[in-house]
Amino acid sequence: MSRRRFTRPAQPDHLDDTGCTILHVDMDAFYASATLLSHPDLVGTPVIIGGGHRGVVLSATYEAREFGVTSAMPMSRARRLCPQATVLPPDHALYARISAAVMATFHDVTPLVEPLSLDEAFLDVAGAVRRLGSPATIGAAIRDTVADEQGITCSVGVAPTKFVAKLASGLAKPDGMVVVPVEDVVPFVQQLPVGALWGVGDRTEEQLHRLGLVTVADLAHTPVATLRRALGEHGAALHELAWGRDPRPVAPTRTEKSVGADETFAADIDDPAEIHRRLLHLSHKVGGRARDAGMTGRTVTIRVRFADFTTITRSRTLRDPTDVGRDIYLVVRDLFDALGLQRARIRLVGVRLEGLTDADATPVQGMLDEPEHGWRDADLAMDRARARFGAGAVRPASLVSRDGPEGRPT
Repeated sequence: MSRRRFTRPAQPDHLDDTGCTILHVDMDAFYASATLLSHPDLVGTPVIIGGGHRGVVLSATYEAREFGVTSAMPMSRARRLCPQATVLPPDHALYARISAAVMATFHDVTPLVEPLSLDEAFLDVAGAVRRLGSPATIGAAIRDTVADEQGITCSVGVAPTKFVAKLASGLAKPDGMVVVPVEDVVPFVQQLPVGALWGVGDRTEEQLHRLGLVTVADLAHTPVATLRRALGEHGAALHELAWGRDPRPVAPTRTEKSVGADETFAADIDDPAEIHRRLLHLSHKVGGRARDAGMTGRTVTIRVRFADFTTITRSRTLRDPTDVGRDIYLVVRDLFDALGLQRARIRLVGVRLEGLTDADATPVQGMLDEPEHGWRDADLAMDRARARFGAGAVRPASLVSRDGPEGRPT
């Protein structure tokens, strides 16, 4: 849909950015731009970052996006839309290094940095104005520093609130900056389509359109009671956003809410026993990631995607938090078996541990039938072995077979 494609507003040479101390900084086509640093000959051409024919698009250059290629799109479809594109594999280690450097640049400006992902963050620069200049000046300096030091571009939104700053950075793309003065917030927000509001996905947008609400101004001038009847409290929250009201502060610490892992198969699998093996591998990977983060979780979720791309999820909340691969696997195996799938062709499975808390604050409880040195001790021993000898050095016995590492066919 085209509802999120807006036109960048014209910016006068001198804007009053007093009070516009919230910045949203977003790298432009981050994964593609970072990958192209080692492929300068491909700059300005359509490039897709992704893996394999059955994988999904991680990112794409703006030249590829003009053909309709988007993130998370199946690679097979992306290739059909833009057959002339060069496809490059992702380099996650590179992305992590550049992201760390960019975040360090943000922290040189202010300690109030709220990362949203590797490639975007909110900054509250109120305390930096006296030292570094106006918010717009700071935004311009950040753009220059990122370009000079990392070789990639970013777009910046400058506004009084997080919601408006994020809207502004989207309008600034690519490689631009949009400032929304305090007095312009309401007209700026209300001239947009309702699909621009946070929390308005395709389904909510359809509901709003059925009510005759096409623009944010339409929604802003609709009684809150009407919106509540249609959308519950979500309707009241949207009404606040429609008037540019967003009281949330920039939160410099963000607790990871979940850890997960998934696998897209090279060919569809319809054997439940093989699915169990893949779920076992993913469960131990998720448990390891939780332990690495010093977290435990109570809610275990399985995701299953079928050959036709239909996707279902199922969850179960445990009495006690865990970071143990075997505990996670027993839950996801039961959730999968409860689906009652008979030879269904499955394209992807995923495992996620949610409701995370600090492991030190919530010690993992042993199972009643667990020996003194139980499953968690075994997991910790595997962690130590992997740290010393590599990720494939040790794994559950049921994943050791004639197949390659992690139980996958070679």
